[in-house]
Amino acid sequence: MKKIAVFLMGLFLLTGCTSLMNTPTDKVEEYLDKYKTTDEDVLDQLEDVVDEVGTMNDDNKERYKELMKKQYQNLSYKIKDETIDGDNATVEAEIEVYDYKSSTDESDRYLSEHNDEFVDDENNIDNDKFMTYKLDALDKVTDKVTYTITFSLTKDADGNWKLDDISDEDRLKLHGLYS
Repeated sequence: MKKIAVFLMGLFLLTGCTSLMNTPTDKVEEYLDKYKTTDEDVLDQLEDVVDEVGTMNDDNKERYKELMKKQYQNLSYKIKDETIDGDNATVEAEIEVYDYKSSTDESDRYLSEHNDEFVDDENNIDNDKFMTYKLDALDKVTDKVTYTITFSLTKDADGNWKLDDISDEDRLKLHGLYS
């Protein structure tokens, strides 16, 4: 009898906790925490994005992945608002990330003003050399920037909140590359 009571209590607590963790805010926190903990899904997405970039050599791709991991692990956020309207919800979050956009803009300006430093033997821009310069600059970034992201969520047929796909603009914010 005691075992049955313990089992039922555990089942009740498990079921109760599951439904308590099914709020729009919880889903956004779960999503952002996956970045902070460099979850396997996040790293797989990063790998796919880096693989699509044909302008980096393998060493620069690895450096870029490490810089993005640093970005993710140092992301901080505050939930500002949650609005539920039937089966739709929005959650407004304020995030703080390294300001990689300023650094990449400055690197691009430097290239345009000093392109002779990055020219190869055929008088073309040596992309590997420039990417190494750009990644060196990113590695030195300590300034942070704050962005606001409004996440949209939809309740599924089982009553669970699901995060809708985020926009490319919001993805750039998470990467610190939004202007």
